[in-house]
Amino acid sequence: MKKTLLISMVCASVFGFSVNAIAAELDAAEPDAATIFKNEKIKAEADYKIAAAKCKTLADNPKDICQAEATAVRVHLEENAYANFHNTISARATAIKKIAEADYEVDEAKCKSMVGNDKDVCIKKAKSVKVAAMATAKADKKVLDARKDEAADKLNAEYKVALEKCDGLAGNAKDACVANAKKKYGK
Repeated sequence: MKKTLLISMVCASVFGFSVNAIAAELDAAEPDAATIFKNEKIKAEADYKIAAAKCKTLADNPKDICQAEATAVRVHLEENAYANFHNTISARATAIKKIAEADYEVDEAKCKSMVGNDKDVCIKKAKSVKVAAMATAKADKKVLDARKDEAADKLNAEYKVALEKCDGLAGNAKDACVANAKKKYGK
């Protein structure tokens, strides 16, 4: 996109076209977030169907592993698309959790082909990876929530300072100062 825009601007300056008109036209050609999200979900479903079709030729545990991997691919694509589309702390944490669950299903299917202690170790390791991913998602959410609270606290403190400055004024000047502070700090 940047390269195309640069080339367009050079051509515009050489041939006398409006650079702003070309930039606006290029921006209008980009799909919106909802369209990107929809297309990514369609791609995820198509990729899943292709991967799942390959599983039909398999049997027993290899088939289970293949199906779990196909599902995991779809979950990865869909959840990342969901998180990118919503672009919130909660959406990102939900995506991480669902991806961890899908990856766990793959690991668990792989462990079923093992026996004895190797199987037990494999299952414990798969659970450990899942728990770690879930804990990371939870911690990330807490950190981001704390930063959001910190920003709100800072803004509130700055608002109180602005109001305190207004106390030194009187009459219309004070009223204007208070109104400006409220406007500036969204109160």
